[in-house]
Amino acid sequence: PATLSGLRTTFLDEKQRNYALGIWGTVGGGGAAFGPLLGGFILEHFSWGAVFLINVPIIITVILLTALWVPKQHMQHKQALNLFQALILVVAILTLIYAAKTAMHAPSMTIFMVMLAGFVLLTGFIRHQLKTPAPMIDVHLFKHPVISTSVIMAIVAMIALVGFELLLSQELQFVYGYSPLEAGLFIVPFMVAISVGGPFASVLMNRYGLRPVATLGMLSCGFSFFGLASINFDTQHMQAWAWMVIMGISVEIALLSSTAAIMSSVPPHKATAAGAIEGMAYELGAGLGIAIFGLMLSFFYTRAIVLPENLPKEWIETASASVGEAVQAVKMLEPSLAHDVMAAAANAFTASHSIVLSIAGVMFVILSVFVWITLPKTATVVPHKISE
Repeated sequence: PATLSGLRTTFLDEKQRNYALGIWGTVGGGGAAFGPLLGGFILEHFSWGAVFLINVPIIITVILLTALWVPKQHMQHKQALNLFQALILVVAILTLIYAAKTAMHAPSMTIFMVMLAGFVLLTGFIRHQLKTPAPMIDVHLFKHPVISTSVIMAIVAMIALVGFELLLSQELQFVYGYSPLEAGLFIVPFMVAISVGGPFASVLMNRYGLRPVATLGMLSCGFSFFGLASINFDTQHMQAWAWMVIMGISVEIALLSSTAAIMSSVPPHKATAAGAIEGMAYELGAGLGIAIFGLMLSFFYTRAIVLPENLPKEWIETASASVGEAVQAVKMLEPSLAHDVMAAAANAFTASHSIVLSIAGVMFVILSVFVWITLPKTATVVPHKISE
């Protein structure tokens, strides 16, 4: 939210702001995309806990650069911190995700009540935001069709980015035996495509406008999912990388289009509120990407796996839970039985992976139609009565 607010108040010309957002999107999307590569390198040479130390030199550098280069902005000292509201929202979202994940394997009345409690908390939070004079999230901004549509685009695009990386990393390591670093290197074309997609998307938006560019991003992302669902990642490397490049550029176009639309639709004094909504959409999409793709994969995996009949009962439930659990289980079995279990797990995971990617493709095609219908031909600024 802070960086987006700074961009909105610094670059008042829309075309200049789109170029600035293109650079911003390249850094943000590229940083998220390069995570698996850096994470793979750390796991290859250090303890997993070292990943948290990466932030220390970055934060020190950012603090120094901010003090030297970032101009001061107008502050709203009367704005409340709303820590309690933030806690309610976090508890509501985590409760819903926990209940959905648990219900996939062990549905019960207790889990149903937990899910109901999450819905009640989330509903109460939204009602409170609509009534309070000092909301944590300016819910009234969602009345603007560009903002509401763009938030959906941002959430779905982040779901695709994070969810795809999760599934592909697991398949490369558990099914094809790649090391964490090798899996990260395999996704490099996807990372590079996201990194260059920002400036490319800003040029397209300045030339053709928001609606056609956003629709194209959603549609091409959908088709890339269909392409990725039909290939073998271990033998069809060139095809996989080609589709990953298309999807990386498409995801970045969708993310940047949503960001540019939101920041252009609000007056400068509402930039922080709009940036908060966009930031929330990014982070919520990232969390949902792990949850939704993981839940779908788990659902189809448990129904696709066909284990050997002579497998002891105590290992059936473990191997059927996930491919990761199956990998751990085979370490305790005799070689011939372990080979059969691993083959069954690999086949089930590959089939499930294709189904999940196909579902994602359908979702993006539908979303592209929704974006074309809901986004206006020309962007408009949020009316004064809503912005206040």
